[in-house]
Amino acid sequence: MKMDSLNDEIRKCRNCELWRTALHKVFGEGDLNARVMIVAQAPGKIENEKGKMFLGPSGRILDELFEKAGVRREQFYMTNLIKCMLPKYRKPKKKEIEACGRFLDREIEIINPEIIVPLGYYATKYIMNKYGMELPEEFYGKLFLGEKKIYPVHHPASLLYHEELREKMILEYKKLKVFMHECKWFSVCPMHYFYDKGKLDRKWIELYCKGDWESCTRYQMEENGISHPDNMLPDGSIDESLY
Repeated sequence: MKMDSLNDEIRKCRNCELWRTALHKVFGEGDLNARVMIVAQAPGKIENEKGKMFLGPSGRILDELFEKAGVRREQFYMTNLIKCMLPKYRKPKKKEIEACGRFLDREIEIINPEIIVPLGYYATKYIMNKYGMELPEEFYGKLFLGEKKIYPVHHPASLLYHEELREKMILEYKKLKVFMHECKWFSVCPMHYFYDKGKLDRKWIELYCKGDWESCTRYQMEENGISHPDNMLPDGSIDESLY
């Protein structure tokens, strides 16, 4: 199996000095057919001791956020950018990111997720750069479209130091349930028809119909029984060229 072979390579890796202090290399875990892939930064102390993801304080917060979002760990594939614990929880070095990044690249290739959800700055920067996107000043809780859809969120550990972020992070994580499937109206939506006819840009389908459909104006109006024209775009604007 490809993932087993990859994990064996990770276990034997000596490409940077982190292996010297690692009790365990922490592999990715979860659904290998997941639509959504979550990428954290690196294992912590307890994860290093036990060889599993999100077992410590960050793990408890993650479970709380998942519960509020109505999702479960096993619905995702979760992994780390860095597979070994960073001493004293320091920032990852460029060489360490390069050494482990190639493993993450292969995990993404194997899982082939619809949406990648990086947790925190370093995971987000790596994923955005991988797909040729610049990291904007504000990026948490926003859905970006490139070769893959990318939805950065705050790392659960943020709540250990910034309790004021709680409500914002709850809203960020609630979108994960939305991303589990495409819009229920997609098969009969005029956007589907216009896209198939080559009249509609891919971004509308990916960012709304197969992405954050909850934020689609068409979806909201349909759910509330409000009539709307076929050439209304997901953001509520009208595109006369569709006719």
